[in-house]
Amino acid sequence: MSRSPQVLAARSSSAPLYAAGFVTAFGAHSIAAGMGAQSENIGLTLLNLGILLALYDLAEVFLKPVFGALSDRIGTKPVIVGGLLAFAVLSLVGLWGADPLMLGLARLGQGAAASAFSPASSAMVARLARGRNAGTYFGRYGSWKSLGYVIGPMLGAGLIFVGGFPLLFAALSVLAAVAAVWVFVSVPHLEPLPRQRYTVLDLAGQVTERRFLIPTLVLAASTAALGAAIGFLPALAMRHGLDALAGTAAVSVLAVASLLTQPRIGKMRDSGRIGDAQSMTSGLLLTASGIALLALAPGPVTIYLAAAAIGTGVGVATPIGFAHLADTTPPERMGRTMGSAELGRELGDAGGPLVVGGIATLIGLPAGLGALAVLVALAGVPRLTRGGPGAPKGVPRRT
Repeated sequence: MSRSPQVLAARSSSAPLYAAGFVTAFGAHSIAAGMGAQSENIGLTLLNLGILLALYDLAEVFLKPVFGALSDRIGTKPVIVGGLLAFAVLSLVGLWGADPLMLGLARLGQGAAASAFSPASSAMVARLARGRNAGTYFGRYGSWKSLGYVIGPMLGAGLIFVGGFPLLFAALSVLAAVAAVWVFVSVPHLEPLPRQRYTVLDLAGQVTERRFLIPTLVLAASTAALGAAIGFLPALAMRHGLDALAGTAAVSVLAVASLLTQPRIGKMRDSGRIGDAQSMTSGLLLTASGIALLALAPGPVTIYLAAAAIGTGVGVATPIGFAHLADTTPPERMGRTMGSAELGRELGDAGGPLVVGGIATLIGLPAGLGALAVLVALAGVPRLTRGGPGAPKGVPRRT
């Protein structure tokens, strides 16, 4: 079946945005895994390692809503290109990666740059979807980010083995620069839309609307599960007689399951075969069941089954959450909405491991994982309302 020129143009425009999503995922996870593996060689204590790991996310927590709002004001394309170029330049600080201070500065700079192009890319994907195929677009976008999660640690470890941290940071700099050029050449400049003046009360009302809060809660819970699983799956594997490679393989199973699920779920959503509310709830329950399996019956086989369940559940909930936000947010404030939703994901990414680790320290790891499973399941309890004020005209509300 032939494709319309509009569909082909949208596909060619969205491909560079998927590359931008890959850059942030690959950059974050390749360096994090490398720092963990090389911490003793570069003289990092556990406390210093924890601080360096947190710097990337810390920058994103504070800056993503800011850059999301900026993309509404000046347009998404300048923010994406500028963020990618900043990522490329600031990655060069990592050429002195043997020094913990320079490594920390590079990590902080990359996080600040990713805070610009990550929410702006999500907002641009939403605008390119034009309220028709948001599930498909966000399914592909999330799939490319999952690809970064899959190959980031492995490829990063290979680059560090060959040339140390300088080679890894140099490769990230080149990758970000290429993505910036690709976006500049291939992505159209969408003019910022006229915006209403909002009071503080208006802004407070917007971020407490169910159509924003519930998808953001789903995204936060999914990311909390993802962050905890990536951190604790290797530890569980080691506890049950598997080696480090098998633990890394369990993380890869999770990421591959998410990678394969997201595009399919997005297409099913756009064709009307599944609804938003049921899909987000089902995704969270599947994710929670995988975490509960790790808590109740960890073992060499169940670790991989749980990883597949968590990855599939995250792959169901994530594109649906973003697509629902895209379909129910006025285009003129898409950047701010995506930035705020990304903030929710960052808080989940930090909160999930903290919940598991904190409770595990007091009671034990099964209790920590069990508590997270309950919290993830509870995040699926609130339901979307049918219709509601502020929804774009002509866009059906899936419930």
